Amino acid sequence: QVQLVTSGGGLVHPGGSLKLSCTAYGFTISRYSMSWYRQAPGKDRELVAGISNGGVSTDYADQVKGRFTISRDNTKNMLYLQMDSLKPEDTALYFCKAHGAGRPTYWGQGTQVTVSS
Repeated sequence: QVQLVTSGGGLVHPGGSLKLSCTAYGFTISRYSMSWYRQAPGKDRELVAGISNGGVSTDYADQVKGRFTISRDNTKNMLYLQMDSLKPEDTALYFCKAHGAGRPTYWGQGTQVTVSS
Protein backbone atom coordinates (compact mmCIF):
# COMPACT_ATOMS: atom_id res chain seq x y z
CA GLN A 1 0.00 0.00 0.00
CA VAL A 2 1.39 3.38 -1.03
CA GLN A 3 1.43 5.92 1.75
CA LEU A 4 3.42 8.67 3.45
CA VAL A 5 3.39 8.62 7.23
CA THR A 6 4.35 11.81 9.04
CA SER A 7 5.41 12.09 12.65
CA GLY A 8 7.26 14.34 15.07
CA GLY A 9 4.75 17.09 15.64
CA GLY A 10 3.83 18.38 19.06
CA LEU A 11 3.59 21.34 21.39
CA VAL A 12 6.69 23.49 21.80
CA HIS A 13 7.49 26.86 23.35
CA PRO A 14 8.51 29.79 21.16
CA GLY A 15 12.19 29.49 20.34
CA GLY A 16 12.10 25.72 20.62
CA SER A 17 12.80 23.02 18.05
CA LEU A 18 11.06 20.05 16.51
CA LYS A 19 12.07 17.54 13.86
CA LEU A 20 9.38 16.15 11.60
CA SER A 21 9.76 12.85 9.78
CA CYS A 22 7.97 11.45 6.77
CA THR A 23 8.31 7.75 5.94
CA ALA A 24 7.30 6.39 2.55
CA TYR A 25 5.79 2.94 2.11
CA GLY A 26 5.04 1.16 -1.13
CA PHE A 27 7.26 3.27 -3.35
CA THR A 28 10.83 4.58 -3.57
CA ILE A 29 11.27 8.27 -2.82
CA SER A 30 14.61 8.46 -4.64
CA ARG A 31 12.64 8.97 -7.85
CA TYR A 32 10.63 11.86 -6.41
CA SER A 33 11.11 15.43 -5.39
CA MET A 34 9.83 15.89 -1.85
CA SER A 35 8.25 18.84 -0.10
CA TRP A 36 6.82 19.97 3.20
CA TYR A 37 3.63 22.02 3.27
CA ARG A 38 1.65 23.45 6.14
CA GLN A 39 -1.87 24.66 6.70
CA ALA A 40 -2.98 26.86 9.55
CA PRO A 41 -6.65 27.13 10.55
CA GLY A 42 -8.56 29.31 8.11
CA LYS A 43 -5.62 29.60 5.73
CA ASP A 44 -4.59 27.96 2.49
CA ARG A 45 -2.01 25.21 2.42
CA GLU A 46 1.42 26.71 1.74
CA LEU A 47 4.77 25.37 0.63
CA VAL A 48 7.37 25.38 3.40
CA ALA A 49 10.38 23.67 1.83
CA GLY A 50 11.32 21.42 -1.06
CA ILE A 51 14.21 19.13 -1.92
CA SER A 52 15.27 17.51 -5.18
CA ASN A 53 15.28 13.74 -5.58
CA GLY A 54 19.01 13.51 -4.98
CA GLY A 55 18.99 16.03 -2.17
CA VAL A 56 21.30 18.45 -3.91
CA SER A 57 18.82 21.29 -4.34
CA THR A 58 16.63 22.76 -1.63
CA ASP A 59 14.21 25.67 -1.48
CA TYR A 60 12.47 27.42 1.38
CA ALA A 61 9.61 29.82 1.92
CA ASP A 62 10.87 33.22 3.01
CA GLN A 63 9.13 32.85 6.38
CA VAL A 64 11.26 29.85 7.36
CA LYS A 65 14.62 30.54 5.71
CA GLY A 66 17.45 30.25 8.19
CA ARG A 67 15.26 28.45 10.74
CA PHE A 68 14.09 25.27 8.97
CA THR A 69 16.19 22.61 7.24
CA ILE A 70 14.80 20.01 4.88
CA SER A 71 16.73 16.80 4.31
CA ARG A 72 16.20 13.27 3.08
CA ASP A 73 17.66 9.81 3.44
CA ASN A 74 16.81 7.83 0.34
CA THR A 75 18.34 4.68 1.82
CA LYS A 76 15.71 4.82 4.58
CA ASN A 77 12.97 6.17 2.32
CA MET A 78 12.53 9.11 4.66
CA LEU A 79 12.15 12.88 4.53
CA TYR A 80 12.86 15.26 7.42
CA LEU A 81 12.18 18.83 8.46
CA GLN A 82 14.31 20.26 11.26
CA MET A 83 12.54 23.30 12.68
CA ASP A 84 14.46 25.65 14.95
CA SER A 85 13.63 29.01 16.51
CA LEU A 86 9.96 28.20 16.23
CA LYS A 87 7.43 31.03 16.35
CA PRO A 88 3.71 31.03 17.17
CA GLU A 89 3.00 31.73 13.50
CA ASP A 90 4.57 28.38 12.62
CA THR A 91 1.59 26.68 14.25
CA ALA A 92 -0.07 24.53 11.60
CA LEU A 93 -0.74 21.04 10.34
CA TYR A 94 2.37 19.95 8.44
CA PHE A 95 2.20 17.62 5.43
CA CYS A 96 4.83 15.92 3.34
CA LYS A 97 4.42 15.47 -0.38
CA ALA A 98 6.12 13.31 -2.99
CA HIS A 99 5.93 14.51 -6.58
CA GLY A 100 7.74 14.29 -9.88
CA ALA A 101 7.23 14.79 -13.58
CA GLY A 102 5.10 11.99 -14.98
CA ARG A 103 4.67 10.42 -11.54
CA PRO A 104 1.69 10.33 -9.20
CA THR A 105 1.59 12.77 -6.32
CA TYR A 106 1.35 11.42 -2.78
CA TRP A 107 0.49 13.31 0.41
CA GLY A 108 1.11 12.38 4.01
CA GLN A 109 -1.66 12.57 6.59
CA GLY A 110 -0.27 15.58 8.42
CA THR A 111 1.22 16.15 11.83
CA GLN A 112 0.22 19.02 14.13
CA VAL A 113 2.80 21.55 15.26
CA THR A 114 1.73 24.00 17.94
CA VAL A 115 4.03 26.78 19.12
CA SER A 116 2.74 28.41 22.26
CA SER A 117 3.92 29.62 25.62
